[in-house]
Amino acid sequence: MSTTTNANPYDAIAEVPTFTLTSTDVADGEELPTPQVSGIFGAGGSDTSPQLSWSGFPEGTKSFAVTVYDPLAPTGAGFWHWAVVDIPVETTSLEAGVGDDAGAGLPTGAFQLKNDASLARFLGAAPPAGHGKHLYHIAVHALDVASLGIDAGATPAFLGFNMSGHTLARAVITPWWEAK
Repeated sequence: MSTTTNANPYDAIAEVPTFTLTSTDVADGEELPTPQVSGIFGAGGSDTSPQLSWSGFPEGTKSFAVTVYDPLAPTGAGFWHWAVVDIPVETTSLEAGVGDDAGAGLPTGAFQLKNDASLARFLGAAPPAGHGKHLYHIAVHALDVASLGIDAGATPAFLGFNMSGHTLARAVITPWWEAK
């Protein structure tokens, strides 16, 4: 069984300033709604990426990346649910559902990496039944480069490695979900 903790896994990499991240779909500390739960893995949802909006990021920001990570997944390495790279600095929101198979609605130049299920899309929550509450760290990373120079074949962990040293600030919302 997992242990629920409020620790932000990104703090282990580097503590950086924060900015404002909001969503009309998910809330920090609250249970994920059904659309953000996995249908692909049979948890009863529809694997719909949440709406996200951000503001107050530092001057010098040249692009953003979005990641969704469950550090409590029983893998030894957590589970990456979504990663979007090279979001232009002019973009300060993503509509719900842009994390579909086609990346419909992502801004020009932005693209999705394969998650830990090898799908280049958003994958909703689906922890094992009886494993307890899992935390989903939805993060927007403000970066000091217009592009990280990685390709669509990169993993979210490799994205994290490449963001190291380029992250000016990070905003995180952490909802939870539990399979019963």
